[in-house]
Amino acid sequence: MKINVGKADRIVRIVLGLVIIGIGVSLKSWWGLIGLIPLGTALINFCPIYRLLGISTCRIKSVEK
Repeated sequence: MKINVGKADRIVRIVLGLVIIGIGVSLKSWWGLIGLIPLGTALINFCPIYRLLGISTCRIKSVEK
């Protein structure tokens, strides 16, 4: 996997994921689990959708893990 999520994108994903999870918890809804998707992609620095579309918000070229 090549890193394709940059620093600013990562911060946005973490905040968005936590907000979605928080809303799900406050509404007692399973929909809050959707917040795990942006949170997970931020933590591993890889977004499969970006890969399919050929997008990278990472400024430097990464080495394959």
